[in-house]
Amino acid sequence: MGLDNLPLFALMGRRMAWLTQREVVLAENISNADTPSYKPKDLTQESFRRMLEPRRAPMAKMVLTSGTHLQPVRRPEEFRADKAKEAYETGLAGNSVSIEEELMKVAETQSAHRLVTNLYGKHVAMLKAAIGRDR
Repeated sequence: MGLDNLPLFALMGRRMAWLTQREVVLAENISNADTPSYKPKDLTQESFRRMLEPRRAPMAKMVLTSGTHLQPVRRPEEFRADKAKEAYETGLAGNSVSIEEELMKVAETQSAHRLVTNLYGKHVAMLKAAIGRDR
């Protein structure tokens, strides 16, 4: 039995996937800071209640017609609910990326990533202690 079968670890894995995807979006914003007419994007924050809901497939289940077909897997684009934020500062070229604001979001994402990583480590340590392998 893998740890992903435990609901708490599944939630932590989902949060880590969201944070990783947010880091990608923020990196794109920073790398396009000088691109004319570029609008910064961000991911919509997943609510805790929505994370607890059972996962639903977005479309009908695919049918395997051959043994050589691969099973579909979760894609990182699952979290690509990009939204352009309303800018309070726009450059002459129409670019509204604020490096300071993007770096604050990066720091916030890193802090959340550290929190989930620490929680994951603590829960694994508790499981090891429970089965007597804490040494």
